[in-house]
Parts: sequence; structure tokens; C-alpha cells
Amino acid sequence: MQMIRIAIDGPGGAGKSTIAKLVGNKLGLEYIDTGAMYRAIGLKLDREGIKPDDIISIRNMLEETAIDFVNGRIILDGVDVSDVIRTQEISKLASIYSQVPEVRSKLIDIQRRIATGKGVIMDGRDIGTNVLTDAELKIFLTADPMVRARRRYDELKAKGVKTILDDIYEEIKDRDYQDMNRKLNPLVQAEDAAMVDTSDMTIDEVVNTIVSMATRVSCRE
Repeated sequence: MQMIRIAIDGPGGAGKSTIAKLVGNKLGLEYIDTGAMYRAIGLKLDREGIKPDDIISIRNMLEETAIDFVNGRIILDGVDVSDVIRTQEISKLASIYSQVPEVRSKLIDIQRRIATGKGVIMDGRDIGTNVLTDAELKIFLTADPMVRARRRYDELKAKGVKTILDDIYEEIKDRDYQDMNRKLNPLVQAEDAAMVDTSDMTIDEVVNTIVSMATRVSCRE
């Protein structure tokens, strides 16, 4: 397959990370989890007690922060935080700090650098509309809010995390509103993106759908 870049955008809980990893494995593309980057920044800012409106402290922290991916794991300042950042609390922090222009600018620069000169599949909320605007294939992955809440609930339950489905549902709706209404790079479907609604699809069906799209795009390149 020709070297292509795939941008996957969509709301939280739509399965972007799971699908992107599997598609990347099938197509031999490097997977870049941009959401993990924002979660990692949110984790560090929270640990250091830096508030979203303390721009000077945020700038200073960002200058001293190193984020990288190693074998699909997110490394923050030399420490693997892949598991630590997968909580609802960190998800909320990621949403809050992602609205800070300095944070988005720093991470977008890193994301573009990583994607330069190689085949990648990258998921997030503004990849096709802002980060990789010239990606060869753009997907907008979505699902009904309650379906997404149920998936997140089952995922947390499997990890032994006690939670309430209705709480997750409300959090997802709040996150959707924040993402779609933020001033800086809101969540929208790119004009040239294909929508894939996963509400009634299995993981394999979604993966095969996107792999087929990528194959067709690659053949045209």
C-alpha cells in the first residue's frame, strides 16, 4: 500500500482509539493517539496545581515538557503514563486544558512533526480540520451518546472501576457540548470526511469499512 495518512475525528466514546489501532495494524501505519497527549498534559498540569487561566505557568511548563510515543505507549517526561491517564477525571481535565491555545499549539506542532514523511493514522477531535488538513483519508467516527456511554461503562467495569452508567452518559453529553462549542478548533466533521456511524456496527465491521476506504484511496494515489 502507498504511504497514506488517515485522520479520524469524532466525539468521545465513539471508539476512535480502538479502531485506529486495529486499522493501523492491518495497514502497517503508525498509530498516533492525540487524545493521550492532551490527557498527559492535563495530568501534569493537575499534578503541579496549575490552573487553566494561569497562562504564564502553562507556557513555562510546556517548555519543560517532553511527550513521545514508544511502541504505542504515551511517554511523559520519560515516564510511561498510558494507564494512569485512562480515567474519567483525566478525561475531564483533557477537555478543559485542550481549550488553552498554548496547549493546543504545542501538541499540534508535535503531532505534525510525528506525521511528517511516513504513513500514520491519527485520531482526535480536529485532526482532519486542523492538524492533518491534507490527509489522504478523513473519517468522522460517531455513535449515539447512550451507545458511547454504555461502551465506556463496560470498559471501566471490566477494569474493576465502579461507576454509574447515567453519570457517564451525562459526562459524555457535557464533553460533546464543550468540544463542539469551544472557540478554538471545535469538533466538526471536515467537508471531505466520510462519516461512519458505529452505533450498530461491530468493531470488525468498522475496521473493515475503513480498511476498504484506505485501500481505494491508496490505489488512486
